[in-house]
Amino acid sequence: QVQVVESGGGLVQPGASLRLSCAASGSIFRLAAMGWYRQPPGKQRELVATIRSGGLTNYADSVKGRFTISGDIAKNTVYLQMNSLKPEDTALYYCNANTYNNIYWGQGTQVTVSS
Repeated sequence: QVQVVESGGGLVQPGASLRLSCAASGSIFRLAAMGWYRQPPGKQRELVATIRSGGLTNYADSVKGRFTISGDIAKNTVYLQMNSLKPEDTALYYCNANTYNNIYWGQGTQVTVSS
């Protein structure tokens, strides 16, 4: 079994910053990638950013230049630094861990951007 746990969400004003953390644990030999996804209210889950074991990153166009994914895949940890937050960034943010054979998801952490 693999467990994925996110933390760091909260309620912030527009323009503020937040840093999300994610850690995977359990029966992990090696991860291929980790990623952040989000599900805004009433919408489908969407990609935010991913990072592969070699360090290659990928971002959704809506967050490029504002969000930064980082971490140590070898240590099963990933972070998402979110700057210049907008109300449209409000969502439940999920982390996933890709073990080459399966993808495991966390329970999510809520980010609300509101004045």
